[in-house]
Order: sequence, then structure tokens, then C-alpha cells
Amino acid sequence: MDETPQHNPLLAALLILAASVFIAFTTLLAKGLGTGFLGSMPLGEPLHPLQISHGRFLFAFVAVSSVAWSFRLRPRAVNWKLHIGRTTLGWMGVTLMFASVAFIPMADATAISFLNPVFCMVFAIPLLGEKVGRIRWGAAIIAFVGALILLRPSAQSFQPAALLALTAALIMGMELILIKLLTGRERPLQILLINNTLGLMLATVAVSFVWAAPTLAQWVALVGIGFAMAAAQVCFLNGMARADASFVAPFSYATLIFAALYDAAVFGTRPDLVSYIGAAIILTGALILALREAKLRD
Repeated sequence: MDETPQHNPLLAALLILAASVFIAFTTLLAKGLGTGFLGSMPLGEPLHPLQISHGRFLFAFVAVSSVAWSFRLRPRAVNWKLHIGRTTLGWMGVTLMFASVAFIPMADATAISFLNPVFCMVFAIPLLGEKVGRIRWGAAIIAFVGALILLRPSAQSFQPAALLALTAALIMGMELILIKLLTGRERPLQILLINNTLGLMLATVAVSFVWAAPTLAQWVALVGIGFAMAAAQVCFLNGMARADASFVAPFSYATLIFAALYDAAVFGTRPDLVSYIGAAIILTGALILALREAKLRD
């Protein structure tokens, strides 16, 4: 699993699409746990976002550690500072994201989350010493305009919960910086194992203050979140390893489509015109940025 995969664009695209399906599914389950209902099916009293993110790390750890054990993985040359920083940011980001979908449409929250590469670009200027040209700044501005539209900044339509998704995107943008530093130094499976191990430790401490005994249906949903997230991480890493980033990046935006479909099918929530416009603008800016980043690497 740690060997360099062969170049295979078709398989890469399919893996990224599969990752998108799993990621959107975790958001669906998080919304159900945060609202207490999965469509018309009651799950129990709404769970705190900290408890939902704890379930994500707990069962993702079970899945990833099982794979690591089967491959007899022995971590080596571990950069603990980068791992601790990355995991802390990832835990904060996913918790805020899970909190936001209990109050706003999944499509809106997912679209706002695509701002994380834009924030990553901004953070890369002081932290990695990268230079940003007019095209990349233009792409960032386009994406931010889309986010402002989704925030619906008027007294009648403003959605405060959208700020949770925006903050999650900002935090995950910082996390991307640390992931960039880690992927050039350590093996993917080792990164996944350490991330989920540290994340479980952090989430366990945090959830101890808000723990409530889940119902059987909630336990099933928590298991689903953890295993789906682990599957998404494996699919994404393997997809990225089999094709150029400029080729696979657009396929990751399918997460927005799957989130909207899940939300409509299960909760009956359908995006309005504002959602379509804001999401389209964000994706345009993110795609321009992804293509520009790929060109700079050539």
C-alpha cells in the first residue's frame, strides 16, 4: 500500500468520485445526528457536535488501524509537531462542519468548505514563502464572492450558522499547509494512522464534557461516519497518487452534487437560486486556483 501506484487517470477519477460519495455521506449522517432525525426516522435526542466528531475519529481509527495492522505498518521518522498541529486543526474543522449542517443546507455547507484551498493559498504566503500572482488572487476573490452570496448578508436572510462552515474552511485551509509538509516526508498510511490516533485522543478528552449515551440508531450512524470517513481518506489519497492534481481536482467537486442529492432525498431540502449561484461562483474560483497551481508545478 505504500508502494508508488501506477499512473491511471480513469481509476484516479473513479477513486476521487468514490471519496466524494463517502464524504457527502458523512455530512448526511452528521446532519441526522445533529437534528435528531434522518429524514422521517427519529434517531434520538440531537448529539453535540463534539460527540459526532468523536464518533468520526473513533471508528475511523478502528478501520485505519486494522488496515495498518494487516500491512504490519511500523511508523518511522514521525514528525510529531506537524502531526499534532494537523490533527488539532482537522478535529476543529470537522467539528465545526458537523455543527453547521444541522442548521443550513448540506449543499451550502459543502460549497463553503471548498474555500479551504483558497485559505491554504493565503496561509502559504507567510508560512511557506510562496508568491501569489494576479491569477491566483483573482481566483481567490471569485471564490470569496461566492461565499458572501451563500452567507446571504441581509437582515432577513443572513444565516449565522454559515459562519461555522466558513470558519471550518479557514481552519481546514491551515490544515492543508501541514498536510503538504507531511506528505513529502511520510507515507500515506502512516499519516492516516497517526492522524486518526491523535484525533481520537483529542476528541475523547473533548467529548467527556458533553457525553450522552447514544441510542442504537445513533451508534449505527456514528459507526457509519467513522468508516465512511476512513474509506474517503483511502480513496482520496490513492486517487491523488494515480494522476495529476489538475486532472483529479474537478472530480472532488462532485461532493457538492452528492451532498445536494442526499439532502433532497432524505431531508427534502432543495437548493434555492442563491445556493446555485454562490456554489457555482465558489467552484469556479476553486477550479481556476487548482488549474493554476497545477501549471505552476509543471
